[in-house]
Order: sequence, then structure tokens, then C-alpha cells
Amino acid sequence: MIDFIKDFFNKISEHGFSDNEEEKFQQTRIATCALLLEMATIDGEFSETEKANIVEILKREYGLSGEDVDSLISAASEQLEESIDLWRFTNLINEHSTIEQKLQIIEMIWRIAYTDGKLDQHEDYLVHKLATLLRLTHHELIQAKLKVILPR
Repeated sequence: MIDFIKDFFNKISEHGFSDNEEEKFQQTRIATCALLLEMATIDGEFSETEKANIVEILKREYGLSGEDVDSLISAASEQLEESIDLWRFTNLINEHSTIEQKLQIIEMIWRIAYTDGKLDQHEDYLVHKLATLLRLTHHELIQAKLKVILPR
């Protein structure tokens, strides 16, 4: 998996998005991880609790091993550092994901935003920006938030 992650964005730059379903799924996971990391660091710190939540979310949602999650986080971190914006990640997700998958991703983002039990202004701004970039409505954004903060 680590080789795939390393080659991921280079392939996209050279050849565009993949038509292979497995590669599409892998690309979406990497982009999602990048968004989760951006949310975790938007307030200027990346706590151990936030990292643990990202690891748990990626393991649960994508069935990854601890080693694969570590590789995914490392590669996504590198791509975030090289990126000038989040559009490339959200565009990739838009190209490969259904509305239901995008709603699941925004729920994951809300989970990271609420890791410490509160939502600061930078987190609020970012989650709204990501929802717009993912072409989600305000209603869908709020429904996802409610699912996270008011669990059944």
C-alpha cells in the first residue's frame, strides 16, 4: 500500500483520475485522510487524541491495519504540505464518490472537529468550506453534524 500512496498524486498529475475501481477507492481514502488531517491541525495543534481518532476512524471505515493507517497518514501529511489548497482533494472525492459517501466523509470530519468536545471558529469555517467544496447542501452538513453530536 505504501508504494501506491507514494505514486498516487504523481499518477493523477500525469494521467488524471483512474478508471480502475480499486485505485479510485484508494485515491478517495488518501484524499479523505488529508481532509481529516487538515481539520485536526486547523487550530494550530495536532493532539494525540485527534491522531488517535483519525486512526480509529480510518481503521473502522476502511478496514485498514495499523501499519496501513500510519502509511496513509504519512503520505496524506506530505501531500498536504505540498498542496496550496484543498480543492485537489475534494475534487478527487467528488469525481469518485456518491452523495452517501460524501456525507460519510463529512461526518468523519465533524468527528475530528468535535474531538475535544467543542467547535472553535477555525474548525467551523473549515467544515463549512469543505461541505461547499464537496457540493453538499447546508441541510446535509447540519444533518451530518447532528448525527455526530447527537448519537442515537
